[in-house]
Amino acid sequence: MAKKSLGYLLVVVGVVIAVVSLIADYVGIGSRPGLGWQQLLGTAIGIILLLVGIWMTMRKPIQKK
Repeated sequence: MAKKSLGYLLVVVGVVIAVVSLIADYVGIGSRPGLGWQQLLGTAIGIILLLVGIWMTMRKPIQKK
C-alpha cells in the first residue's frame, strides 16, 4: 500500500474513532453520561491518527537519484 493511500486510510479511521468516541452516549455505547476518560482517550487517539494521516498525505515523496 502506498504511503499516500495509507494516509487517507488513517484520516478516515481517525475521524470515525473520534466521532464515535464523542457521540458514544447518544448512540448508547457510553457507560455513563458525560465525557469519561475512555471517550477522551478515544477522541485523542482519533485526532492523532487524523493528524498523522494528513501529514502522510501532504508530504512530498522522496525522490531517488
